[in-house]
Formats: sequence, C-alpha cells, structure tokens
Amino acid sequence: MTSKHLLLIDDDQELAELLNEFLASEGYQVSCCFDGISGLQQAKTQLYDLILLDVMMPGLSGFELLKALGGKHHTPILMLTAKGDDTDRVLGLELGADDYLAKPYNPSELLARIKAILRRVDIIENKDKKPALEYNQVLLKNATREVFCHQQSVALTGTEFEMLHLLMENLDAIVSKEQLSEQVLNRPLSAYDRSIDMHISNIRRKLQQHSALEKIKTIRGVGYVFMSGDR
Repeated sequence: MTSKHLLLIDDDQELAELLNEFLASEGYQVSCCFDGISGLQQAKTQLYDLILLDVMMPGLSGFELLKALGGKHHTPILMLTAKGDDTDRVLGLELGADDYLAKPYNPSELLARIKAILRRVDIIENKDKKPALEYNQVLLKNATREVFCHQQSVALTGTEFEMLHLLMENLDAIVSKEQLSEQVLNRPLSAYDRSIDMHISNIRRKLQQHSALEKIKTIRGVGYVFMSGDR
C-alpha cells in the first residue's frame, strides 16, 4: 500500500525533524517546509494527502497561507494552534482549515487526529459513487464534488462539502453536532469545541452569496436541519 504523503509547514525545525521521524516510523512520508512562503508554494504545486500547518511563522503566517489558498483547496488541513487560543482556532476554521490541534500536543494525539482525517478522506472516495442530491435550489454532485446554489457554483472545502452532504442526506431531520463530529471529523465531539459551528457558519455564508433564503436551520443546543423548502 502506498504511504500517505504529508506536508508539515512549521518554522520550528527541531520539532519538525522530530515529527518527521515519528511519522515516518508510523509509515507516513513527510515533506517539511520551515516558512509560510515555501509552504504555500509546495501546497499549490504538489499533491499531498494532508497538510499540517503551524499558525505562528515569520514572513507568512498560517492564516495568511490559508487566505492565499482561498478556501478552495481539496487537501485537508490540520492547524497547529497555541493552547487555549480560541481566536486562532475560530479564525483558522473560518479561513478553510479542516480541524485544529492545540500545542503542545502529545505525538500520539497528533497521530490519532491525522488518522481520523485520512479515514474521512477514504470514506469520501466511496461516497463519490453515490447519486447527486438536489433540494431547495442546492445541488450537490458527489462524483465531481461540486456544489451549486441557485445554479451558481459554490466553493467548499472538503470538510464543508461532507457536512453539507450529511445534512442534505437527512433532509428536514435534525443532525446533531455529535453526528457531524463523529461522521465527518471522525472523532467524538469534545467540550467547548466550536469547529462544527464554524464549518456550518462557513457553509451558510457561502450559500447566502447566491441566495438570502435560509437553507440550514439551527436547532439551538441540538444541531442543524437542511430544509427542503422555505420556512
């Protein structure tokens, strides 16, 4: 089986080398960039299965790199943020990161998060064979991973696409945050985790660029509903 190829973008060269050795021992191929500028070039010109992206870097920060990618990338991105800095986490998700992990982290925790994200990608490949979904003027094509709202193209990240897919599959039914976390992020929902809310907010914002009508309804304290029509 071909090993998964990861791109690690972190200006801490000592840490990067240690992670490279650890992940290589787990069967992963790792390429390292020690600044945001070279990391952006690598992310744009080569294909990777996952990008590990540090926030604080000289020259070009992780946030600026995400902005440069424009939220249209298909490679999943795991942000490495400062511990307890909710602002960094929220901003990273708003800019298109798929998930985040706070520093300092245990290598086994990082490995578990990497495996969860890559499992999601493998599941996606099987979903691509499913038929398209079209409700409430939103068309989701599994085969090409395209989304259209009122016939206008909507650029979603991989995680946003999967969350919208799960909501549309459960038309007019509540999908809990626990379901979204377990079935899309492939990990249990943790306390005070705002990643689900931020991904849904991103989807709403992108759909509203083409229609002011509400497509996704929030059921406070429970989850979300994709509506079959205007309410």
